[in-house]
This record gives sequence, structure tokens and C-alpha cells, in this order.
Amino acid sequence: MTHRRGLRLAVLRETARTRLWPVPVAGVVLAVLAGLLLPVLDARLDAHLPGPVADVVFGGGAGAARTVLDAVASSLITVTSLTFSLTVVTLQLASSQFSPRLLRTFTQDRFVHGTLALFLATFTYALTVLRTVRSPSDDGSGLASAAVVPRISVTVAFLLAVASVVCLVLFLGHLAREIRVETMLARVQTEACRTADLLYPSDGTVTSTPPDEEVVVPPSAVPVPATRSGFLSLVDEEALLDVAVATGVTVVVGRLPGSSVVAGTPVAWCWTTSGDPVAPVDLDRVRAVVQTAVVVGPEPTQAQDLAFGLRQLVDVASKALSPGINDPTTAVHAIGHASAFLCSIADRRLGDQVARDDEGVLRLVVRRPSVPDLLDLAVAQPLRYGAADPVVLTRVAALLGEVAWCTSRPLVLDAVGAQLARLETVVDAQAFDEVERARLQAEVDRARSALTRATVAR
Repeated sequence: MTHRRGLRLAVLRETARTRLWPVPVAGVVLAVLAGLLLPVLDARLDAHLPGPVADVVFGGGAGAARTVLDAVASSLITVTSLTFSLTVVTLQLASSQFSPRLLRTFTQDRFVHGTLALFLATFTYALTVLRTVRSPSDDGSGLASAAVVPRISVTVAFLLAVASVVCLVLFLGHLAREIRVETMLARVQTEACRTADLLYPSDGTVTSTPPDEEVVVPPSAVPVPATRSGFLSLVDEEALLDVAVATGVTVVVGRLPGSSVVAGTPVAWCWTTSGDPVAPVDLDRVRAVVQTAVVVGPEPTQAQDLAFGLRQLVDVASKALSPGINDPTTAVHAIGHASAFLCSIADRRLGDQVARDDEGVLRLVVRRPSVPDLLDLAVAQPLRYGAADPVVLTRVAALLGEVAWCTSRPLVLDAVGAQLARLETVVDAQAFDEVERARLQAEVDRARSALTRATVAR
């Protein structure tokens, strides 16, 4: 229960992280509050400021205060629009070269969120304080009145402007680092490993236990259609298990996280363990819960999709191997990060997740990718698009050997052996010279040796 509650909180955190507006909007709200409250505090403290403090804070008149605040506001909104316009253009160019799905790494960058929040907050604060500045004849009554110059508030606006300039310099350096493919790949791998730690902790505690054999949906099962089109982003296992136990049926969510869902097509199936038809009342109840528990969004998310990050790495490798780009080095780096991710999960019990009631009756099956599925995802496209490049094939062979070193599970080792045989078939079909073939064969032999050692050790 605790694990599932943490999973839902992680989903909410990711939703907030992948939107550009929450942090900047919060900064604008805080800036408005500060712009309203600080001048009030200013009026109470201005006459009682100690000498050293009075010498430091703003000392000009109402006209000078207006000039400072107007300069801060006008310059910050211009810098904000120009900076982020150039940023979006730069990232679009980078995504077109690597993968359009990498734009997501920008939208969830906390430094980007903080920079935008600081710029907009400074602009909003300066405008809010500007309305409180009064010259002696600004009260509209025609009578002489004292000038109102919130010295502390104007000083804060100046400090925010200086902080914005410093942040702009740091942001440009951060942007130059973030658009490098090595940084993008490292971030994708880190996020993928974080998702794996959440879904399948390395200590062996998982939300449920994979079945000993694949659960087959019987012909009598009733399909539960999806109500909207999109991508499967979240499955609330707890809600589905509750309704399955309450109605006495078995529910199978037949789509993998991140897979495409079309409205009107089955997203789940249900049936009774006795083989009797599902009662109409129970079926309506199951359908109502599936509609809310199986969340379909406009785009894939990493919340429960273990293959999401790996798919991004493979996309970068495939894009780099296209004839228009022809960048095998980037492909090799992407395969290396994919190998690091696969090695981190190679010994974890992945696969379909099941849940049973108190009597041990199977009530819920949620499809999840297995390690062989993820291994095939990491290898298939590099083998196809990099078949003519011995450097790429050598790195694929090294990946297989590295996975073999990091696991003792028979299912994974068998998958590694099958992929090695597949790799050798691809190599045999290519017209490599003797040097290239020798290097390739040496790496394949090392992978085969690692596989043999692991097979004997088990």
C-alpha cells in the first residue's frame, strides 16, 4: 500500500515537473504579494532604519525610483521573451538532429523553471512596486503631499535585477551544456533508472509478483473498451484489484505502459473464474472503474513505462544512423547508455504483474515488459539500421556481453544468447573486410564467453 501511494505521488510530481508553467506562475504570485506587502513594511521602517542600512538602501527621489523600476521591468520582460525564444529554437534544432522526444528533458529541467520564475517574478515585482511610488503632487487632490518612495522595495527590485543578470549568464552556460548529446543521454539514462527503482526496487520489494507462467485470456472473457484515444500512461492497480475482488472476476489490462490506445478498442478483459458469464451489474461496475483506473494521456510518460527512457536512447541511436546524419559515434554512445540501464535491471524480476485475493485466486494481471522485451528493444533497431557499420555492431556485441555479466537469471541469459545468434547472422550477411570482421568476432567471442560463464555459474 505504501509503495502504491508513493507511486501515485511520483506520478503527480512528474506531471508538475514536465510542465513549464507551475513554478513561474508561483513566482509571479509571490512577486505580487511581495510587491504589495514590502511597501507597507517600508512605510513603517523607513524612518527607523539604522545609519549603515540607510546608507545602503536606495536613496533617490520618486523620479529616480520610477526610472529604476521602469528600467527593471522593461528590460526583464524583453530578456525573458528573447532568451526563451532562442532557447526553444535551439532545442528544436537539437531535437530534429537527435530525437523530438528529447524536448521533454527541457520542459522538466528545474534550472529552466527557476530561471523563468526569477525573470517573470522580477518583472512583476517591479511593476507592482512602481504603482506605490508617489511624487509630492501625485495624490490628485491638488494639495501638497509628501513624496512616497519605498526605499527598501526599490532596493529589492535592484537586487532581483542583478540576480537575474547573473542567472542569465548561468542559464546560457547551462543551455550550452544541456543541448550536448552526451548530457541528454546521461539524463535520459538517469530518469530511466529512477523509474526502474520506483517500479522494481533493487531490494526485491515490488507491487506484486510476476506469474510463473503467462496468463492466457480465455475466449469467454469480456472486453472492456477504452473511452479515449492516446497513450497508456498510468494504471491504478489498487482500484482495479478492489473492484475485481468485490465482483469476483479476474481483470487483465492487456496494454503495455506507453502503448497506443484507440477509443472503442479493448484495453482490458474480465472473466469469472468459474467460467460463468459476468453479471451485467458487475460488468458495468468493472467498466466504470477501468475508465478511471486506466489513465490514457496525450503523450507517453515515464511514470510507469519502464521502456520510455530506453526507447529514447534507441531513437537517438537510430536517428544518428540515418543517411542524412550519419553519426555512428552518437549511436555508439546511446547504445552504451542503454547497456548501463539494462545492466541495472538485468537481475530484477520484471514482467507481467499479478495480484491475488486472500484465498489465492488470481484477480488482476497488468502487462509489463520483461527484460528480454527490453533487450530486444535496445538491440533490434541498431542491428537493422547499423547493420553495415562494424563499429555499431561491435558495440551491440559488447552490450550483450555486459548484460550477461550482470545477471544469472536463465530467462535473461537465454535472451542474450538469442540476440547473439541474431547478431552473428547480421554480421555474416555483411561484406566486411578481414580487419573489421576480426574485431567484430573478437567482441562476439567475449560476449559468448561471458554468456557461457554465467550459464555454467547458474
